[in-house]
Amino acid sequence: MPLKAGRYTGPLYRALNPVYARAPLSGHGAELYGGRFNAKGIPALYTALDPATALREANQVGNLQPIILVSYAAELGPIFDTRDEEALKQYSMTAALLADSAWRTKMLDGRPVPTQDFAHSLIASGFAGLLIRSFAKGASISNFNIVLWNWTSDDCNLAVVDDEDRLSWM
Repeated sequence: MPLKAGRYTGPLYRALNPVYARAPLSGHGAELYGGRFNAKGIPALYTALDPATALREANQVGNLQPIILVSYAAELGPIFDTRDEEALKQYSMTAALLADSAWRTKMLDGRPVPTQDFAHSLIASGFAGLLIRSFAKGASISNFNIVLWNWTSDDCNLAVVDDEDRLSWM
């Protein structure tokens, strides 16, 4: 796994709704609707370590919808590693809570979402994001995501790979 000393360096992938294709670094969709690891009002980038996982993540509900697959060059840190059970315990988090499939229902019902509270604590502790296994349909235990809340600090460099300026045509 490419996470060393709390840092990630390498490619990341994201399958975007075409509405956000001109702003692939905004985190605006997650900010508007909330997600497993961000409450509404908090921007987040949900990225994957490989393109297939990004596609699975983007199409978890319903049929395959149009998407734009984007690649990033990343140098990020600090990144919390959710595979570290002792570190999870420090935040009163468990693997079962991370995998809870009812998070969306809880959020829509206005109930507390433990993974959003966990993310809030990590943000307050200065983490730029977290490494988490993908829970999308068809994902295996070797498919991982990095969810980012702070990708513009001095410790983070995230750049869209768009050498031919294709996204400007959107």
